[in-house]
Amino acid sequence: MYERYDALIFDMDGTILDTEPTHRKAWRETLTRYGMQFDEQAMVALNGSPTWRIAQAIIESHQADLDPHLLAKEKTQAVRAMLLESVRPLPLIEVVKEWHGRRPMAVGTGSESDIAHMLLNHLGLLQYFTAVVAADHVKNHKPFPDTFLLCAELMGVAPEKCVVFEDADFGLEAARAAGMADVDVRLL
Repeated sequence: MYERYDALIFDMDGTILDTEPTHRKAWRETLTRYGMQFDEQAMVALNGSPTWRIAQAIIESHQADLDPHLLAKEKTQAVRAMLLESVRPLPLIEVVKEWHGRRPMAVGTGSESDIAHMLLNHLGLLQYFTAVVAADHVKNHKPFPDTFLLCAELMGVAPEKCVVFEDADFGLEAARAAGMADVDVRLL
């Protein structure tokens, strides 16, 4: 099915790894300290964004006087403590395993690189990927194409020869802006 592409790129959170429940739990714990909550639908709309951008949206919705980078750091510390025991691969990981050795593959994620590497390594999945591009590797995050363009560059493949697997609107927009084909995994 994906033979016509020279490389495959996968979002991580919600696409190949079931991290979303853990991220929501970490946000709840972090925000409770400040008497804040998050709107579930608003969080879904921000999927694929770096943590500080999500923190900024939450702070703005509460009209709170907090630094989004510090709030994001607190949430990241909370999630780091929970992830290794709770995260499991999603069914799409079978596509990764099927195409391993047949095409170069990369992960393009809105997570920080240390978390992405920690999770992929812990689950024995890091070996499948030629490159992992995370939020701290690019200046402009999804919906900008930078994450996926860097994935293509690191794999040595032209963007138009790549297909991106995504579960978030921002990620799908980023893939299209990069000139890549996309697969909305929510429809699989």
